[in-house]
Amino acid sequence: MSTITAPTPPRSHWIVATIALLWNLLGLAMFAMQVTMSPETLAALPAEQRQVYEATPMWINAAFGVAVIAGVLGAIGLLVRRRWAAMLFAISLVALVVQILGAYLVTPAWSAYGAAGLLMPALLLAIAAALWSYARQAAARGWLR
Repeated sequence: MSTITAPTPPRSHWIVATIALLWNLLGLAMFAMQVTMSPETLAALPAEQRQVYEATPMWINAAFGVAVIAGVLGAIGLLVRRRWAAMLFAISLVALVVQILGAYLVTPAWSAYGAAGLLMPALLLAIAAALWSYARQAAARGWLR
């Protein structure tokens, strides 16, 4: 009787998975800072940022939370070589799209930040899409079980 083993991922897989986890943990820290902001910290923000913060509905913060929690779990999935990592990165990407669209459609984000304010969201979307794509490719190569 023979045993079939999954292909071992290359070293680059572990580097990508570790960076993905650190990146998403940073996002989780940013989320925690946003939802636990004290009135003093809020008062210290520039007026434009304070207006955006005050106009942000709870569902946008919920989308932010889903995006970062799914991203953290997806990165953990990559580290433990599980196929569900791709699904969690997809959830993270969709939640991020909801968060960004919501922020620019229902808050004064556009007037506060202008076109230059889209640079960071574009970067976040590119990274989220790349992580989802990477996890799908890793699963297709048999690196994830």
